[in-house]
Amino acid sequence: MEFTAGGRFEVRITPSDVGKRVSVRRLTGGVAGAEKFTDTVGVLTSWDAGVLLITRRTGESVRVPESSLVAGKVVPAAPARRRGPAATFEELARAGARAWQPVESERLGSWELRAAAEAGPAGRREEGPGDARPAGVVVGRREEGPGDARPAGVAVGRRVGFTRRANSVLAVGEPGVELDEALARVRRWYEERGLPAYIQAATGAEGTQERLCAELERRGWRAEVTAEVRIAALAPLADRDVDVSGVRLDRSCDEAWLRRYQRLSTAGASAAPAHVLHVLGSGPSVWFATVPGGGGGSGVGPVPGEGGAPGGRPAPSPTPAAIGRCVVDGRWAGFMAVEVDPARRREGLATAVMTALARRALDEGASAAWLQVESDNDAARALYEGMGFTVHHRYHHFRAP
Repeated sequence: MEFTAGGRFEVRITPSDVGKRVSVRRLTGGVAGAEKFTDTVGVLTSWDAGVLLITRRTGESVRVPESSLVAGKVVPAAPARRRGPAATFEELARAGARAWQPVESERLGSWELRAAAEAGPAGRREEGPGDARPAGVVVGRREEGPGDARPAGVAVGRRVGFTRRANSVLAVGEPGVELDEALARVRRWYEERGLPAYIQAATGAEGTQERLCAELERRGWRAEVTAEVRIAALAPLADRDVDVSGVRLDRSCDEAWLRRYQRLSTAGASAAPAHVLHVLGSGPSVWFATVPGGGGGSGVGPVPGEGGAPGGRPAPSPTPAAIGRCVVDGRWAGFMAVEVDPARRREGLATAVMTALARRALDEGASAAWLQVESDNDAARALYEGMGFTVHHRYHHFRAP
C-alpha cells in the first residue's frame, strides 16, 4: 500500500474527514521489535478521545488508536462492480422493500417504519436466528433466506412479526429529526405494537450507512443478522441450458407451496396467517415457482375415510420438491424463498427454479437480478457466485437494547 512517494509515510487525515473512505496503516503487536504493519480500509465513522473508528465493507468496526497510526489518507469510494448491472444502494434498497411489503408502515422523514404482525400468545418470547433470514436457497446445511426449519416470525409480548425485513425500519435517507429523537420514536412505535425495534442499515457501497451503524452500536443497538445483497445480469440466468419443463409458475402460492416454505410453522394455506400471505403476495409482479414431487408432506395418499372413499374429500397435494418466489419490478427481478427438499438436493432443482423465474422476468422486461444471502452461508454463496451474482453491499438488522 503506497501512501507517499519516496517511501515516506504520512498521516494525511484529520477528524474533519469523518464520513469519508480512508486507508490507514498502523503498528500492532505491542512488543518491542515484534511490531508489524496492519492496513485498514473503510469509512471513518468517528474520531473521538484519540481513537479512530473505521467501518469496513462487511460492517465490521475497527478501533484504531491515534497513537498507533503511521500513515493515513482519504481514498476514493469503492469502485463500481465491473460485472453485473450498475446499481445504487438506494435503488436496490427500495426494490427490496417493495418485494417484501409490510402490513403497516409509517414515515419518519425519509425512514420507513414497517410492521407485519398478528396477535400471539401473551407473554410468549421467541426469536430464533432463522426468523428473518434473507432470501436464498437450501444448499448444504440450511436454506438461506426465508428460513431454516424454524417457525417464522419474531414473537414478543402478544404479537408475532413475520420476518425482520417486514418488521424493521428501512433507514434510507434522513429521519428529519436528531438521531436520538428518531430512535426514541422508533422504539415507541414498535412498543405500541408489541414488537422489538429493529433498524435495517447497510455498509459496503457508495451511499451506504457506515456512520449510522457506528452510532447505533455506540448506543447499544446490537447487529443480529448480516446479509449480502448480490446482483447479476438477468439474461445469462435465463439463457442457461436447463430443463425447466418440471417447474410450474403461478401468481399465488397454494397450500403445497407453503408446506415447503420453511419459514412457516403452519400446515398449509388454510392455516397461514393473513399477514404472512400479505407479505408473500406483495410486490409489483409476483411469481411463485413449484416443482412437484417432493417428499415429507401430507397427502401422498387418500385420507382414510375421506380422500378416495365414498363421500370423502381428495387428499392435499404432496409437498413440492422445490419452490421459489420472484418479484419483477421494472428492470429488477428479485429472487427469494428458493427451497429444495433435502432428499432432492444436488439434482439441479434450485437452478431450474431460478432459470424458470428468470425467463418469466425477462419476458416482463426485467434485465437485472438481485437476491439476499446470509454472509455465513458458504454453500449458498458459492452457488450464487457460480450463477454470476456478485456482492453489491451488505445490510444488518440492529436490535434496540
